[in-house]
Amino acid sequence: MVTRSPLVASSAQEAETDLRERFQSLGYLYFPGYLETGDCENLLGQIVDCLAPHVQFAPGSREPVLRGEPFFETDPVWDAVYPRIQSLYDFHHFFHRAPLQALMRALVGDEVFVYPMKMGRVATPRKIGYETPPHQDAHSHQGGPTMAGIWVALHDVREGMGRLQLLPGSHKRGVRPVFEAEGVGGVQCEIYPNETEWHVSDVAQGDVILFHACCVHRAEPNTSEQSVRISVDTRFCDYGAPVFVNNLEPHHGWRIDGLDWGAIYRDWRDESLQFYWRGYPNFTDQLMHAPSLATAK
Repeated sequence: MVTRSPLVASSAQEAETDLRERFQSLGYLYFPGYLETGDCENLLGQIVDCLAPHVQFAPGSREPVLRGEPFFETDPVWDAVYPRIQSLYDFHHFFHRAPLQALMRALVGDEVFVYPMKMGRVATPRKIGYETPPHQDAHSHQGGPTMAGIWVALHDVREGMGRLQLLPGSHKRGVRPVFEAEGVGGVQCEIYPNETEWHVSDVAQGDVILFHACCVHRAEPNTSEQSVRISVDTRFCDYGAPVFVNNLEPHHGWRIDGLDWGAIYRDWRDESLQFYWRGYPNFTDQLMHAPSLATAK
């Protein structure tokens, strides 16, 4: 029987040794209320503008809602609007700002490398079965031993809107076999019979979650009538750790025509983040984890 328990909360005021110990125990850290709401409002507004006319704010609120038919990652509507999001300077700069850098350093040390690939998530309602299935970033990003993910809620997300679920302690069992599945990414990792407790909570604007490369996580289906869940995430590691070269490309740049760094940078006034990763000492094109699909058990 599958059960759900609340996310275990952490505080940035705790000692780094305590945070790292909890991270190694659970496979994740959850920081409620970490970012000021204003830190998220600007980016949220820009992303919703990019999603028009398909997504707008509900009258009198800052909750994104669907206008028209639902869509999902990789369908024609998503492919049309996603390059607009990827072209936002503030979307890429968001994870290079001091507050989020401080959380990353608490895990991996004073020198942090933020992956160039930044990801925007748009979960529309009434597309049951297209949500992100259980997976590990160690497989999908070919992550090295110190790679971790960082996820930020740009607005309040309650039950029924496609919340993020994490499987506590799942990182301790290494990189798992995968098999084909519906939903974002197209693969699901194996879940073992005794893994029945998932951690999930309603989250508020500015809440931050960091998770281990091998921590299994998934999205709940968005079962609401019109609410859209919008979040952003990326990956990071200690500076000098191996980074697989595919992470140098824009998210979905490999499949959306014209979505490349030249197009993304075209209207940027600030050039300081353009190709910031050039000169990084440890890119690799050698697979760190076997890419083959396994048969589901």
